[in-house]
Amino acid sequence: MAELRTDRLVLRRWRDSDLEPWAAMNADPEVREHLGDLLTREQSDASVAAFQAEFDQRGYGWWAVEVQATGEFIGFAGLDRVDDGMPFTGVEIGWRLARSAWGHGYATEAALKVLDYGFETLELPEILAVTTATNLRSQAVMRRIGMTRDPADDFDNPTEPEGPLRPNVLFRIERRPATR
Repeated sequence: MAELRTDRLVLRRWRDSDLEPWAAMNADPEVREHLGDLLTREQSDASVAAFQAEFDQRGYGWWAVEVQATGEFIGFAGLDRVDDGMPFTGVEIGWRLARSAWGHGYATEAALKVLDYGFETLELPEILAVTTATNLRSQAVMRRIGMTRDPADDFDNPTEPEGPLRPNVLFRIERRPATR
């Protein structure tokens, strides 16, 4: 499994030391605002086990993200197959950062590195991103990394009940041909 590095970040496999700060993120109502219910410690730990299993199976998934200068775990970024039951298929990019890491450009920096990996290493033809219609911060990151949205692709998430988490937006970016 490739470890990815940017100027300021390391995207790497998960460690046991990540479980506590990850659980704190999943118990933070602001971090979970566009994701649904808060997670218990057990649910949070189980999510990491699932992330690791997916990495072992596919060779890609959700990397833990740390700040290179301090070694501080700040969240995740990566790629995952679109969930079954969605009105589209493909591979989606995503990120989730602790509140203390918001506003520093880390999500954009990590996402750009993940896009490079998806296009150059995995040779994906297209990468998708999905979020709630109200998650303007994530939509801004999607635009900053070059993704575009066609409102005709917007959809109601079939896994969510009626409410603010149901209306979703879909962003896309296609692999650009290599320039020679």
